[in-house]
This record gives sequence, structure tokens and C-alpha cells, in this order.
Amino acid sequence: MPFNLADLIERRHGENFTLHSQYLNPQLTKVVKTLGFDRFYERGEGCYLYDDEGKRYLDMLSGFGVFALGRSHPVIKDALRQAIDADLPNMAQMDCALLPGLLAEQLVTRSPAQIERVFFCNSGSEAVESAIKFARASTARNRICYHAHAFHGLTTGALALNGSAEFKTGFGALLPGATEIPFGDLEALTRELRRGDVAAVIVEPIQGKGVYELDGERWRALEAATHEAGALLICDEVQTGLGRTGRFYAFEHYGLRPDIITVSKALSGGYVPVAAMLASDRIFRSVFSSMDRAMVQSTTFKGNQLAMVAGLATLSVFDDENVVEHAAAMGDLWRAKLEAVAARHEFLHEVRGRGQMIGVAFGPPSSRAARWRWRAVEAARTAMFSQTLVVPLFQRYSILTQVAADNVNVIKLLPPLIAGESEIDLFVDALDELLGAAERGSGWLMDFGLTMARGALKRTRTSRAKVPS
Repeated sequence: MPFNLADLIERRHGENFTLHSQYLNPQLTKVVKTLGFDRFYERGEGCYLYDDEGKRYLDMLSGFGVFALGRSHPVIKDALRQAIDADLPNMAQMDCALLPGLLAEQLVTRSPAQIERVFFCNSGSEAVESAIKFARASTARNRICYHAHAFHGLTTGALALNGSAEFKTGFGALLPGATEIPFGDLEALTRELRRGDVAAVIVEPIQGKGVYELDGERWRALEAATHEAGALLICDEVQTGLGRTGRFYAFEHYGLRPDIITVSKALSGGYVPVAAMLASDRIFRSVFSSMDRAMVQSTTFKGNQLAMVAGLATLSVFDDENVVEHAAAMGDLWRAKLEAVAARHEFLHEVRGRGQMIGVAFGPPSSRAARWRWRAVEAARTAMFSQTLVVPLFQRYSILTQVAADNVNVIKLLPPLIAGESEIDLFVDALDELLGAAERGSGWLMDFGLTMARGALKRTRTSRAKVPS
């Protein structure tokens, strides 16, 4: 019996959460259901998802930045159909295929002059793992410095560079020599660099967990200290790169000259996993130093022809549709409209970010009644207020968002880079209404916040009770 995808999906429709509970991650199923996010999506197009009832949802996560060109972009789909129909000789392994060379050429051409070579892999975490290895080989040093609040992936080496303790708990000893410094603390970094054993400093030009940013002068001082000590600067552009912030790379905003760059997410076109680590010829030759070391860093799918086609088509669309320039213009619009909301509502404290990477930060209001409501929601669990907005944004306004990090009262927006003023207005108008309801003491909003907080507190007490003394 031939495989029929449409028939399979129709026959098993509605089993999503049962299957995930039984065979995948049961805790994720509980989270999704608790938040009321349990929908049966059937398709995605542009900036929107559609469920089995035909209801439309504005996607302000874009797969955590994967769908830079929106979902189901016709150029990407057509390019992949062409690749499949061409029966390309994929992954011959002992080969130097054309398409990886072409995509590498495109990436190098769009990068600073010191960036000359590309290593392809499958995910942002794997690109960071590669960067760690190349930095160590190039400098003959072991330590990697990273910032507090940083997120560089969840594989073991990348996890060691994670600035959030909750991700590390329970996994034992990680990469030796990983050293955390406070975000932007030049003195702390200089102190570590003086020891002479730091191979590299890895940074997100704008931190994803909270959308934290430094000014250009501070970034350049950190870079200067790194290079003066003979260490390398790694810019992790997995989320911020490829137009997300209104420049091809986010580090361009600050005039930085990284030695190594990591990219992923948007390069996939939303279809085929792909990532890349970019560096100088000198750094590459420190790893691939002889013919017998030609494979000391490799991965099976590194030259996957479908991934290369997705990347080439994505960059072609970036040029043809002026995607980076559009993201920059929309960033200005985001800021103007959200700052107008902030002027009307005392819960909204700050608008962060650049381009189509926006952080909306909330804090305690000044008026007495509103401050009591804030404290009531926050008492049982830190940063519960932002979650009380995320859920009604989805349930009442059909807008998919997420808090920027655990224990942080920030909603992070990562819409497709093609999102325009109509999508911005949908979110801004919904947030404006919700904040107005919060300030008026809306019963449904407060009841929801207190219920969520009590539930979180109950789960915390239960988990503590199970820990042996």
C-alpha cells in the first residue's frame, strides 16, 4: 500500500497530545494544555497559523526565528521541489559538491573581510560546539568565557556556556573551563583574560533570554580587551543573524569584528535544518592542518543538498524582497507604537530590541490599586504577570507569544521578518486592551493570574516535598 500523507493525517487527526504524552515529552503536553495552547494546527501561511476549525493565529514566535520569510514561502517551496525532482547526488561524503560551495560563497560575501570559510552543520547548538573546538585549536587554550543570561544551545558544550542555571541542573559536570561573567562587565572579563588561558569569548549581540543589549562603546571595549589578550571573539548570531535586527548580522550595529560567527534558524527557509560556523582561513587551517586531519570535524548531514538549496533560496529572497531593510523599518514602527502604549499604561516599563526582535518589559506600577494587583500576581511566582498576558493574547486575540525567559517579566516578539504594519497593529492593539483591563482590575485577568500563581506554588511545594532530606 503506497504511503499517503493526507490519508495518514486525516485518519490520525486529533491524536497529537495522546501520542506526545505516550511517546515524546509528557511534560510539554502538560504545559501546552495548562496554558490553553492545545490547538490542532493544520497549516501555516505567511505570518499566520490555521487550526482545524479554520481559525487564524498571528505567529509572533516564528518557530523561535526559523520562519524569517514566513511559513510556506513560495520561492523556498519551489526551490525544494526543483531539488527533489533533480535527483541530486546527495551526501556522497567523499566528494566536494557544488551547492555547499555556492552557499558558503554567499555567506562569506555577506560577512566581514576577516571571515573567509564556512563549516556547515545542522543546528545552532552544533555550530556553537564547532566554534568551541575551532577556538581551542586555533589558540591552544581551553577556557571559554560567556555572559550571564546567555543562551547558546543545550548540547553539552553549548550548555556549559548557558547563563541560566535551570537548564544545567541534573546533567552533571559539563565542559571544563567555561567561565561566566556578568553581562557587559569589562572589569570581570579583563580579570579572566589576564590569566592567559582564555581561548574565546562568546557573545550574543542581543541576548535572546530577556532581549538584553549593550551600547556600542561597551561592546567595542569588550572586543578590544578580548583581542588584546590573544583570545577570539565568537558572535552567536543563531537568533539575531540574517536580518532579524535590521542588519544582516546584529554585531554590525556596534561595529564589531568577530573572529567566528555562528548562524542557523532563518537560513533554513523554515524547511530543512541547517547551520553554519564561519571563521578566517587561519582558524580553519588550525583544525584542518593536514590531509590526515581533513575529517577531524565533520557531521553526516553537513552538505545536505536540500539544506543548501533552502539556504540559497532564502538568501535570494532576502535580496529580491529587501527583507533586511524591511525588518529595520518595522523595528522603528514597533518601537514607536509600543512606546505610545507604554505612555498610557504604567505596567509597561520598557521596549527593547531592534528590527523584528522586540522585548516588551513589564514592572510594578506606581498607583496604589494597580500595585496591589501586581504584588498579588507576583507573590507566588516571580514574573507571573507577563504570563497572565501571554495566555489571553492567545486565547482572546489569537496571537502566539512567549515570555522571554524564566523569572523575567518580558514578552519577546520574534515575528517573521516579512511582518508588516497590520501584524504590528494586531499585537499592539491587543496589548493595549489587556493592560487597560489589568489597570481597571479586570476580574477575569486577575483570577487567571492568581490561579496560575497558586498552581505554580503548589507544584513547587510538591516537588520540594519529594526531595529526600
